Amino acid sequence: MDIQMNELRIVESELGISVDVIVGAIEDALLHAYQRVPGAVRGARVEMDRNTGKVTVYAPEVDEDGEVIGEFDDTPGDFGRIATATARSIIAQRLRDAEADRVLGSFKGKQGEVVSGTVQHNARGDGRDILVDVGEHEAILRAEEQVPTERFRHGDSIRALVLDVSISPRGASVRLSRTHPDFVRRLFELEVPEIVDGTVEIVALAREAGHRSKVAVWSAQADVNAKGACIGHNGQRVRAVTMELGGEKIDIVDYDDEPAKFIAAALSPAQVLRVDILDRDQRLARAVVPDGQTSLAIGKEAQNVRLAAKLTNWSIDIRKESEDPGADG
Repeated sequence: MDIQMNELRIVESELGISVDVIVGAIEDALLHAYQRVPGAVRGARVEMDRNTGKVTVYAPEVDEDGEVIGEFDDTPGDFGRIATATARSIIAQRLRDAEADRVLGSFKGKQGEVVSGTVQHNARGDGRDILVDVGEHEAILRAEEQVPTERFRHGDSIRALVLDVSISPRGASVRLSRTHPDFVRRLFELEVPEIVDGTVEIVALAREAGHRSKVAVWSAQADVNAKGACIGHNGQRVRAVTMELGGEKIDIVDYDDEPAKFIAAALSPAQVLRVDILDRDQRLARAVVPDGQTSLAIGKEAQNVRLAAKLTNWSIDIRKESEDPGADG
């Protein structure tokens, strides 16, 4: 059973992929195929002659004590067809990988990163989808991935999160987003070195794009002020993120393993007098606030309490101090 070595050498020449690498992949795939054959011997190996392309399955020969004393040829009779199909499949996959590298270029592996580009024009004349020149490729920012309050014109500079990168019949397909919560996370990474080096961690993030984000931060180092690191001197770090997001409000709060403390912090900027944990299994809590802070705690159209609930993953009931059933008297 032979595999055409000239095909492998063509791949090596055109793609720069070593024949040894391709042969190794073929041998591994054929060994898996052999192991599925009825009566396959455990511990067998597949060897492909680098000169002739001949494929042989060598199985261990054992004595009556179970000791390996040699090897014998256990190549199945119909293995030629399987070997040929496997080799062609491996070559085809290597060709696809090479094409992906060529088409995607530097964008391969950029999913989840922030990129800069220039707005070109609407992708569709009657829609809000826009095309963005990001260097090697043209990316698309769909209407649903744009902040509703933002408007872009041809030639505007723009930054966005790479949602995904894939191969399409027309080449590389790069999708962007400015509404994804990870866009806020990555912007903070660009502004706060302590996040990049692991000193400060963004534990949780909740966002309603264009309106408000809440970011919970924490540091394992007792002498590090995680919240202060993200705010920056005179607020310059958080202000840079806010400006990139078109004025979106950002609340940076301290994360705490104790749910009551975390919930109280998450309701910032409102003052919280007390948080009662009503049901840990159902994650239900009640926050008691001064009467004058109720509207602030709930927020316009319940936005503040809704984001706090998303951030903490707790259902939060806001209660006025005057209506607090747990108050004395």
